[in-house]
Amino acid sequence: MSIASDTTPKIEFVTPLAGLTDHKSFELDALDDDGVFYSLKSTTDPDLRLVLADPMPFYPDYTPVIDGGTAEAIELTNEDDGAVLAVVNMTMGADKATMNLLAPIVVNPKAHRAAQAVLYGEDHPLDAPFKPAS
Repeated sequence: MSIASDTTPKIEFVTPLAGLTDHKSFELDALDDDGVFYSLKSTTDPDLRLVLADPMPFYPDYTPVIDGGTAEAIELTNEDDGAVLAVVNMTMGADKATMNLLAPIVVNPKAHRAAQAVLYGEDHPLDAPFKPAS
């Protein structure tokens, strides 16, 4: 599902993101017209911003299994209504950026809810390099 819209969706995390226990309310903005990259900005701390990416253009075989508890918590009853986004790590520079495929962000833009889903038992890296789909 595309989560791009004309208005900035407010997103409330049902549980805080790892390492960000004091932040649950964010705004999600598309960074490109294709809906691949997003900015996730805290509504309570203007200096806190994460970059997210749709992993599918880079890893078309990526098929994370989101557990029922996570889907229920974000009020996701139809998987087509949600989006899975990966946190982008650019600490080594944009040319060496990676994405976290092990713990993606699952967003239900209709309910304005999200959760970080840790994919236990699945073999996905925390630091997958960006690569063009083949």
